[in-house]
Amino acid sequence: MAVTPQHPLPASSPVGRVVAHVGSGGTDLELYREKFRRRLPDSLDELRGPAEGVVEPPATVVWSGLRVFDLANERQRMSLYRTVLAEGMREDLSALLNRDILLRSWPTLRTLVSTTVRGVWEDRFSQLRALADVPPAQPPARRPRTHQGPAAA
Repeated sequence: MAVTPQHPLPASSPVGRVVAHVGSGGTDLELYREKFRRRLPDSLDELRGPAEGVVEPPATVVWSGLRVFDLANERQRMSLYRTVLAEGMREDLSALLNRDILLRSWPTLRTLVSTTVRGVWEDRFSQLRALADVPPAQPPARRPRTHQGPAAA
């Protein structure tokens, strides 16, 4: 309905200001956190994914961009783990994540995931919470490009 003299804005809703509903934001955040809590394994020991090789997650986890990840490549491994933590269901977490890699990578990985994902994992697993103060690793150096396009000529 348009704002007209016959239908003015409510006094509690001035133009250009968003009026928050008390309590709704907290409830939404709690529902969002619960979505990730339900996916968590009961133990990190359930994370029995590969520790080496090439991984091609199902399209329900990775539906665009890079679809195959080489675990020997740190950037690809971190990208895979970040995506699986955010998008994977419980079965995906167990099949694609490896406990030892997750623990070794957590100081860096925790900076790449959302605060919600980080919070639910650290709340559930004291091993991860204990790594929260360990500084993240420096990002690996990018390999120099070997292809020189027309601009280089």
